[in-house]
Parts: sequence; C-alpha cells; structure tokens
Amino acid sequence: MTSTTPSAVRPSAAERARSVACRPSAAVCAAGVSGSRVLAHATTRAGQVFLVVPEDGELLHVVWSAPEGDLPALLMVTDHAPVPLRDQVRAQLWLSGWLTTVRAEDERAVALAFAEVQPAGALLDVGRGAVLLRMDLAEVVLGESGTTVELTPEDYAAAAPDPLVAVEASALQHLDADHPGELALLRSRIPGGWLAAGDVVRPLGLDRAGFRLRIEGARGHRDVRVPFDAPVTCEADLGPAVHRLMCAAKRCCRTTD
Repeated sequence: MTSTTPSAVRPSAAERARSVACRPSAAVCAAGVSGSRVLAHATTRAGQVFLVVPEDGELLHVVWSAPEGDLPALLMVTDHAPVPLRDQVRAQLWLSGWLTTVRAEDERAVALAFAEVQPAGALLDVGRGAVLLRMDLAEVVLGESGTTVELTPEDYAAAAPDPLVAVEASALQHLDADHPGELALLRSRIPGGWLAAGDVVRPLGLDRAGFRLRIEGARGHRDVRVPFDAPVTCEADLGPAVHRLMCAAKRCCRTTD
C-alpha cells in the first residue's frame, strides 16, 4: 500500500517522468528483438529521446531491416531506490514510438545535446562500434505508487527533470548511513497514527518539494512526504532547506516533550 499526505506539494507527473528518464537502467522491447542492450539513453533538454546501442546488436539490425526505415518500439526506464528497501523499484517510465538511426551529419549535434544531460562514456564509441538511435515519441506512461499516468509527448518534452535529480541518490545514501539523528527528526514529522510499533522508516526519495519516506511494516509499506517550507530551485538551495526543516522538527519535538 502506498499513501501520501494529502496536502503535500509534489512535482507534476511530467516532471517526475523526466526525472525517471535520467536513470540509467533501461531496456527496449520491439517485434523481432529477443534481447536488446542499451548502452545509454537520454532525453535532451528539448525533450528528444536518443539511445546508444551496439553496432553489432540485434536491435540495430532490426531497425535497419524495418520496411519504412523506422521500428515501433518501447523504451522502459526503471527508477530504483538508492537505499535498500523491500521493494526497490520506485517508478517505471514507458516511452513508445519509432526508432530510426541518426543521420551521420546530425551525429555531432545529437551527441552534444545527449552529453549535456547524460555524459555517458558510450557516446565516445559512436561510429566505433556504437550507433545513435532517435525515438520519435508517440506515447508516454509513468508508473509509480501503484498507479499509471498517461502523458502527451508534448507535455513530456516541455517538462524538466527535478533540480535535485543528480544529487538525490548520494544525499539519501548519506542520510541513511551516517545521520540517524536527522532521520529520526524526519520520522517525527510523519502524521500521528501513521506509524505502528515495529515500523521501520527509510529515506525513499528527495526532490524540490522535500523528502519522501518509506514506512515498512509487518503488512506492507506506505510512503509519506515531508515537505520543505518552500520548494527549492537548485542544488545550492538544498542545504539551507534541510537545515530549516530540521530546525522546525526540533522545535516541534521540544514542544511535545
């Protein structure tokens, strides 16, 4: 079971989809392809989707063999929690569309746009054992918290990833491993009645709106947001926002003691 506080501010579904798209774990499903290896993928700032695949792989062979020169395909990106949880998958993004090879004259511009958001080492192999593919989007579906949301390709392209997406994993791992006191303060912000004896609270996510916590109990889990006093706009805002949140939690604890 997954629940959140009703009044919690949260990123839009399109923002969440773009954030999930930043995760490296991805696979392609397409007719005639029994297994595919994606070396890297990216959604550029302009909202275009590109993949780097092996030149000798089955996927590229099927793309080249497609009657119209484009292959209907599904790119699935999986977002895993950065700390150990019973259920590690936080979200999945399904991008459906048509795959085509990037023209040689466009490769440099595409590689630069790709590297701007995802500086993958596989880009260095383009033209030397790897090939760039473009996906012309038709459908976008985000699955998280037991629900799915359909987005238009236009809304997906217009959105931007969360400003903390690049530092989220390291921040949560640091919190989980080295700051039990701060985690206890976050736990104190969970609404009364949500916690039962024996429940374990772990950091699940971090975005511009605040923290997400996972409550793991004997009968399952539920998720809750602990918001900042105001959404952050960049990584530099994170430290002050966390400090204000912890100070507020300490004041609340002293009041209830």
